[in-house]
Amino acid sequence: MWEHLEKLSFHDGTYITGPSETSLFSKRMPSFDFYRRMAAIVFRASSLAKRGRYGDSEWAQSSLAIMKALEHIGVVFEVTGADHFVNVEGPCAFIGNHMSALETFVLPCIIEPFKDVTCVVKQSLIDYPIFRHVMRSRDPIVVSRTNPREDLKAVLEGGTARLNAGRSVIIFPQTTRTPDFDPAEFNTIGIKLAKKAGVPVIPIALKTFAWGNGKHLKDFGRIDPSKRVYFTFGEPLTITGNGAAEHGKIIEFISNSLRAWGP
Repeated sequence: MWEHLEKLSFHDGTYITGPSETSLFSKRMPSFDFYRRMAAIVFRASSLAKRGRYGDSEWAQSSLAIMKALEHIGVVFEVTGADHFVNVEGPCAFIGNHMSALETFVLPCIIEPFKDVTCVVKQSLIDYPIFRHVMRSRDPIVVSRTNPREDLKAVLEGGTARLNAGRSVIIFPQTTRTPDFDPAEFNTIGIKLAKKAGVPVIPIALKTFAWGNGKHLKDFGRIDPSKRVYFTFGEPLTITGNGAAEHGKIIEFISNSLRAWGP
């Protein structure tokens, strides 16, 4: 299926945006230029989803179109360590920090061509006008972010069912998106799921400041092309014991990556 579709070209697990010429309009109004392009992509995806014609490949293609729209206005992406999940047999639990809406939109085009994947998402994302049709078509695991006990149950039961069916799961254990990584706010829900389902964990460290968090609509903030976007995937971890050691390794991986990328 993927042989006939556009996807990112990795070299030794790495993708870096190539040099390109950004138009004067994009330079002067990067946010406006991006969001108008994004709107067209989302409207088309929503239309397909409402008709039951939005599958895995369509999701990955929409995600890639969003990424290309960001590159069009000058955002540079650096993705490393993709070989760590590409070479793993079977489904995985992807666990990472959460900074902006960018990772929600872009991670599918990085992962989906290699592993069927879905996400743990908050309730509001599947209630958004237009976008809700897309998210619901992806069979996500929905959490409230207000009731930790019910959220844990939803993730453990729903996540295990999806992983057992061969579908990987992306989890952001932080309760909310934040530009600062606080290990104290990074809970163990992903570790618990991976242990219950008996699947490896792929750590994700990311830096996505280029897509800011808005004041009134948090998902739609200012786009700043001067800020490079980073994604890096760590080596797979097998959960042993209570998972405390693996949880610590994920926190260390994220902290070290953010430190290496600079403030």
